[in-house]
Amino acid sequence: MTAAANRDTVERFDALINTQDLDQLDLLCTPGMVNHALAPGRPAGLAGTREFLSTQGRRRWVSDRWDRLVVVAEGDHVVQYGVRAGHWPGGEFRGVAIPAGEYTREVAFMYRLEQGRIAERWAVRDDLGMMQQLGAILPG
Repeated sequence: MTAAANRDTVERFDALINTQDLDQLDLLCTPGMVNHALAPGRPAGLAGTREFLSTQGRRRWVSDRWDRLVVVAEGDHVVQYGVRAGHWPGGEFRGVAIPAGEYTREVAFMYRLEQGRIAERWAVRDDLGMMQQLGAILPG
C-alpha cells in the first residue's frame, strides 16, 4: 500500500471516536492488531480497542478533537502529532477524580500498517498537563 493510502486508513480510524459504526474496525485493523496505547488490564488487541471506543471513547472523549495536527506517512508507518482539545465531563481518569472542564493536550499517535490495515498503535499523551488544567493536580 502507498503512504497516502495508509494515511487515509489512519484518518478513518481516528474518525471512529465520533461514530457509532465500530464495524469499521474489522476493515481498518488486522485481526491480530496490537494497541499499545490501551490502559493496563484492558485487552491490547482489537477486542480492547473495540471496548475502549464503545465505552470510554463515547462516554469520555466524544468531544475530543484535533486543534492542530501534523501527519507524516512513510512506507508502512503513519504518525499523527498535534494538540487535541475537548471537554472532560468529570469522573475518574487514571485513578484520580477529575472535575469537568475544557482541556487541551499535546499528543502523538504512531501506527504501523500491514497491507493497508493497522497492525500496531502507540500513543504519547500529556495526561499530566490535562489533569493540571482540569484542577485534579496542582502545578508543582
